[in-house]
Amino acid sequence: MNRFRLNPKVSVSIVFVAALFMSIMDGTIVTVALPSLGKQFHMAGTSINIVMVVYIVSLSVLIPVSGWMGDRWGTKQIFLSALALFSLASALCGLAWNIEALVAFRALQGLTGGALIPVGTAILYRTFPPSERIRLSSILMIPTVLAPATGPVIGGFFVDQLSWRWIFYVNIPFGIAATIFGLLYLQEHRQAADERFDLPGFVLAGIGLALTMYALSEGASFGWTSPSIMSSAIIGLLLLAAFVIVELRTPTPMIDLRLFGNHIFRTCTLVGLFGSAGFLGVLFVAPLYLQEGRGISALLSGLTTFPESIGVVSSMQIVSRLYGRIGPRRLTIGGLLWATGMMVFMCFVDGNTSLWLIRILLFLMGGGMAYMFLSMQTAAFATITPAQMGRATAVYNVLWQLGSALGIAVMSTVLSIVGLSRPGTQGIPVPNLSAYQIAFAVAAVLVLIGVSITLQIRDKDAEATMRHEISGQEEPLEVPMPVL
Repeated sequence: MNRFRLNPKVSVSIVFVAALFMSIMDGTIVTVALPSLGKQFHMAGTSINIVMVVYIVSLSVLIPVSGWMGDRWGTKQIFLSALALFSLASALCGLAWNIEALVAFRALQGLTGGALIPVGTAILYRTFPPSERIRLSSILMIPTVLAPATGPVIGGFFVDQLSWRWIFYVNIPFGIAATIFGLLYLQEHRQAADERFDLPGFVLAGIGLALTMYALSEGASFGWTSPSIMSSAIIGLLLLAAFVIVELRTPTPMIDLRLFGNHIFRTCTLVGLFGSAGFLGVLFVAPLYLQEGRGISALLSGLTTFPESIGVVSSMQIVSRLYGRIGPRRLTIGGLLWATGMMVFMCFVDGNTSLWLIRILLFLMGGGMAYMFLSMQTAAFATITPAQMGRATAVYNVLWQLGSALGIAVMSTVLSIVGLSRPGTQGIPVPNLSAYQIAFAVAAVLVLIGVSITLQIRDKDAEATMRHEISGQEEPLEVPMPVL
């Protein structure tokens, strides 16, 4: 076996990129299959959205406890168990015989996916020293950005050419291969194994986050004043408030909220929350504008929005080289302002706008967002100790999920208030493209909030992640970049 021993950085990166891509893509690949699922299971209107919502809600349940699980039983064991169960749940989703079975299996997917991302991130950040984390962040951004963009493309292809079941089957070979590879090459790590399970924290965080995510996801569909949404939001927020009180009084909390006393971690996390909300808000609105407003196919829509991910990947090498010299503060401000400008241009798209112009705008927007993604993810953990890493990555991923839900909730609300159609000639409704234009403007505002928070960042707090670049002792990272 010694002949085939891999550098731990290489093995961790390969397994994590595969797992992260699968988990994130599963949140978006289903979107283009919803009409087919509705016909298959005889569900009218937006009721089929439960297939997406249950994944988002269950995903948020296990994220808070994932850090404790990895520290207690070992990050390798928890990560690979979650990866194997995720693959099994994908197979079961493809075999679903009725809507109840599909919803149950999607919930299992979400639960296992909730452990994959934070535990995998903890493994990565314990493997890579701070001086190499800017390049590590560029690796993390590949699945984080490519997955939401490729999901609709892959889903559209399978739905058009094969069956909706293949949007789940596609995970199986990659999941099996990544699990076997991880068993052979990942290293185990345990931390603070004597800590007791924080049951009150788990219950309050799990139920509170689930109810809050449900309200954010379905508020625009059912109406923010509907009893189910209002009760879910109020109860969820009250439980989260109780969670904060309980955790601050617990000697060994499941989620260490004291991490927010770390200035650089708190600030970078909040910038990521609002920046991702605006960015993912655009990725949510753009396909609707193309398919509902312009009437183009799901596959062509996915191919039109895909360039944003190319923009992110294209900027990664530039950001990694500038980070040590310029620092996260100015890089993030410049990147977010550039991305905001592209979103403002998107406010003027109409029914005749060239698809190639839209692709260029999205490409440039992605290029700007890369400066925020890489800088904030690297700087956030600059002063986090290895002992804190499991809990810190759990907190970071909880707020990332909240940012995603916030962006989609705000965009959905804007579209529902303005209205996606208006009366046309002879009383026939026509698409109301101004609704999409206003939504793009709101996304730009969310990103600008991220800019205002970035002003509080102190580059000296991230010095540990910059020192390697500044010293001039730059060494190539031994991680093969995926071929796009």
